Amino acid sequence: MDLYPALIIDALRNVRYPGSGKNIVDMDMIEDDLRIDGNKVSFSIIFPKATDPFIKSVVKAAEQAILTFVDKDVDIVGNISVKTPQQAPAEPAAPVLPGVKNIIAVSSGKGGVGKSTVAANLAVSLTKCGYKVGLLDADIFGPSIPKLFGIEGEQLYLHEVDGRNLIIPIERFGIKMLSIGLVIDPDKAALWRGSMASNALKQLIEQADWGELDYFLIDMPPGTSDIHLTLVQTLAITGAVVVTTPQQVALADARKGVAMFREPKINVPVLGIVDNMAWFTPERHPDERYYIFGNDENVDRMAQEYDVPILARIPLVATVGDHNDAGAPISLSDDSLTAAAFLHLAHEVIDAVDRRNDDLPPTVRVDVSKK
Repeated sequence: MDLYPALIIDALRNVRYPGSGKNIVDMDMIEDDLRIDGNKVSFSIIFPKATDPFIKSVVKAAEQAILTFVDKDVDIVGNISVKTPQQAPAEPAAPVLPGVKNIIAVSSGKGGVGKSTVAANLAVSLTKCGYKVGLLDADIFGPSIPKLFGIEGEQLYLHEVDGRNLIIPIERFGIKMLSIGLVIDPDKAALWRGSMASNALKQLIEQADWGELDYFLIDMPPGTSDIHLTLVQTLAITGAVVVTTPQQVALADARKGVAMFREPKINVPVLGIVDNMAWFTPERHPDERYYIFGNDENVDRMAQEYDVPILARIPLVATVGDHNDAGAPISLSDDSLTAAAFLHLAHEVIDAVDRRNDDLPPTVRVDVSKK
């Protein structure tokens, strides 16, 4: 038997790729590795992808073509290899906020525990420590940040940055901030489907000029929802701060919040817990404590159960609400018991972020589509 490459190639011209009308030779599917050793013939066929549904049928047809058009005694069965094009490694996704060093999610398992108040005062306290801070109100259905900072009704403007029209965040007390509350009627309910809310939030993140920031705080919506998934898919969150009160019902939901961030598909480090409204202290009697929502032991047990630190215990003082209503968070004052507690929280968050960045690899955006 006198075998040579051209004979093999001519035989393979009789094999057509299903649905194309073309043969596998003209489609450049035959790899340049044809070998003839006596009556043994081997080569490779290149398919567009490893999951090509026609791989088996095309290989079988190629074997049969050689046995039919060359010689029935050619040793070809089992000698055809399958290859797919070499693909260049995917480029790592560019960071959405390249000028932001740390992204902190301020979260809670349920509403009414003072999460937005904590986020606002933490932002103020970090600014007082000399850091550049941004604050995103991601609570699509109950935005509080405009009220807490007195920016309700503020007009948003665009400017051009590197050929893109970007939203200019509102700046107040040295903090850059945006909220969906700035673009909807505050007197009407936001009747949005999940996808609409998620797209609106992504726009505030990706189409805004946040610039250089040391800390980018996100006031998350309470509970667990599509918004949380949108955020972890969009941003590489450095860590989460979970806010709760000492009530058992609040702690039960806070546990769910911690579990959500620790879920393998999410995998966002929990920096610690904030025990908010830990006790009531009358403004004129700062040494008195009344544990109206439960004692410290409830929060201590949860912290031990999940092995997370308690970053701060924030007392409930009547003037906190007064400051919120006035659009000037209480941390702006220097002689307040509560302001001191929030400043302590800021220091603890700074230390927790530093430890996290020293001990763990850089965070990446979460791909929740992976199984």
